[in-house]
Amino acid sequence: MEKFSFGIIGGTGGIGRRFADFLRQEGHAVHVTGRRTGMDMPDLAMACQVIVVSVPIGVTCEVIRKVGPFLKEDALLMDLTSLKEEPVRVMLASSASEVIGCHPLFGPGVSSLEGQNIALCPGRGERWLPRLKALLQGNGARVVVTTPQRHDEIMAIVQGLNHLNTIALGLVLNETGMKPSELEEFTTPIYRMKMEIMERVFGRPELYAELLTLNPHVKRICDLYEKKIAELRQHIIHGDAGGLRACMERCVGFQEKP
Repeated sequence: MEKFSFGIIGGTGGIGRRFADFLRQEGHAVHVTGRRTGMDMPDLAMACQVIVVSVPIGVTCEVIRKVGPFLKEDALLMDLTSLKEEPVRVMLASSASEVIGCHPLFGPGVSSLEGQNIALCPGRGERWLPRLKALLQGNGARVVVTTPQRHDEIMAIVQGLNHLNTIALGLVLNETGMKPSELEEFTTPIYRMKMEIMERVFGRPELYAELLTLNPHVKRICDLYEKKIAELRQHIIHGDAGGLRACMERCVGFQEKP
């Protein structure tokens, strides 16, 4: 397979470092920059065919605006953040290069790309998309190509609703005054799994706060969440187990398979 030169901004930690390791293993030249290490942006853009922005969501567009003008038309500018509409829009406005939004749907702890989902959101150009797909699929990744808007709509559920529920669970638990240690002897396997997830989410409040507040489609999910909690509350207040059961039975796709 053809080899390329990659510059990863934010490649000293997290998912950026994982991708840097993966690309090096594939024989590609990789230049990594962090807050205090690596080349400056003009030199990085001149030295690399592909520039990858892998920084926290809240500063992604700022970094894109800084590096974008230095890319050539035949280069590729891409990002690895969890939201796609705004980063892709800013990449298109800030650079003349080809543009692809990329969202690895996994964390930096995975040992390989085998079986992992990766979303690609093409913004401009046709040369780099097949190359990137071949690179990822050749290592066992499951690649889905979609639009930035559709990606963020789905992420409002996969990440937004998921983390909203986890944060709400943690806040309610905190409000009860009961410490997790007090509950340990009474926990079920499922609850222990949820506790592990809560520890992960509350351990990185900046990341999960940005995932919820910077995706515009999460507002609609919040409205639906509030509506359904209110409906469930009424069944509970009135002791209406039959009504609550009926609500659950109408929910298609979640019944246990025989």
